[in-house]
Amino acid sequence: MRLLTALMIVAASAASADPVGITKDIMSVTVETASGPVEISRIQDNAAVIEGDFAQIARPCPNFCIQPMIPAEGVTPVGELEMLEFLNDPNVVVVDGRVRSNFVAGAIPGAINIPYTEAADRLGELGCEPDFEGYICEGDDVKSVALYCNGPWCGQSPTAARRMIEAGFPAEKIYYYRAGMQGWTMLGLTVAK
Repeated sequence: MRLLTALMIVAASAASADPVGITKDIMSVTVETASGPVEISRIQDNAAVIEGDFAQIARPCPNFCIQPMIPAEGVTPVGELEMLEFLNDPNVVVVDGRVRSNFVAGAIPGAINIPYTEAADRLGELGCEPDFEGYICEGDDVKSVALYCNGPWCGQSPTAARRMIEAGFPAEKIYYYRAGMQGWTMLGLTVAK
């Protein structure tokens, strides 16, 4: 009888759990990806907690030093709501600046992977034209970029931003999501694997 009562209490509390929205007016956002549409929402379990790599909060510096909000002059910091807007904006490419193994393990749905080590060499994918000393990144064909990596302690996307700027990409077309996958995961947002 106690087991049945306990199960009924658990079922009742799960059924009465408060919905977890992105904002008070937005429960989910659907984005087009190379694999088809993906609905991004937050985990609906009110008792959910972060587990795994992104639960680790103390990483040794160096290499895992806290990154600045603005990794290079002219770059604009953004948060999750802006990232969700960018995923449906044809003029913005959401770029995961992490190494491929991190990207494959879990990424923001709709993001493309341009590892920070390749960022300066792949500006053609963003609408830039190759030049003898880098790239020419002018005109309406050049997309804006929203960069992210593992979190506030990850230097991969800040390094990508600086390398892109050095190669000719305009800093004012770069957005930086400093919270990265740690922040995305902390908020219970959908992760693509």
